[in-house]
Amino acid sequence: MPLKSRTESKEFRIMKSLNGRMQLSSDDKQHYLNLKKGYEGEVKFDSLTASLDSKFYILNDLLLKSNNTTFQIDSLLITQALIILCEVKNYEGDYYYKDDGFYMCTNSKEITNPLHQLHRSETLLRQLLQKQGFNLPIDGNLIFIHPEFFLYQAPQNKQIIFSPQLPSFMKNLSAKPSNLNGNQRKIADFLLSAHITDSPYTQVPTYEYGGLRKGCKCGVCDSFDVICGERKIRCMNCGSEETIELAVLRSTEEFILLFPKQRITTNMIHDWCKVVKYKKRIRNILLTRYILVGHGKYSYFETTK
Repeated sequence: MPLKSRTESKEFRIMKSLNGRMQLSSDDKQHYLNLKKGYEGEVKFDSLTASLDSKFYILNDLLLKSNNTTFQIDSLLITQALIILCEVKNYEGDYYYKDDGFYMCTNSKEITNPLHQLHRSETLLRQLLQKQGFNLPIDGNLIFIHPEFFLYQAPQNKQIIFSPQLPSFMKNLSAKPSNLNGNQRKIADFLLSAHITDSPYTQVPTYEYGGLRKGCKCGVCDSFDVICGERKIRCMNCGSEETIELAVLRSTEEFILLFPKQRITTNMIHDWCKVVKYKKRIRNILLTRYILVGHGKYSYFETTK
């Protein structure tokens, strides 16, 4: 059963917002696209493991620390007699393996060896669990989820699963015994309690309020080409509609994500959203979710978190 579902990381959400509201450098743009593609691959793998949710404890997107070293696990399946660790990669195109390295066929550029990442995570997870008295064996797997990925000279006897092999891989998982007991639940609960919420390795460019594009974005296609009617905001790009209340609250959450130390005021959110004409309407919407502090022009809103 899924004990920890996958959500977009804070870094990814910030980069997605900035991608629409400012001109990213080529390196920052590539970083954003890598985060996006990686997340899409992980979600695709989640759709496969969903069929196993009644058999095993499934923990997705764990960030842990062992021996003062932080490491991330894409997917973890706790079975009756085994912990299955999955490192998911959404690489696309042709690569080759040589001298314990991964290289792109187009330009022979070496990339970070994902097998090394997998083995590092295996080792650190094993050490972390052993300190707590847990000794269930760990089986690491490197999953290449994209159907158009090919690795020439792929190493033999390595724990690599290519896209065409996933049906067989999932079939083998389904055949494993599923008699979970208290020990497996203790392992799962410990890992959940050890999970770190915010990564110390986020890579986000510098930005300021004045340099960002203002406006409510479409909740479906992220377009700024929206018009505000009497009760709804309509996207002129994809045609989707959303109530003004939901659009303002979603835009406010985006503002809080980007400027967590900035006070939430009616004037600020009115300027941030742009398309909503009346400040009083903004204020009434904010009152439905946030706590009003103070009175008059010095009043502001706080989250309930």
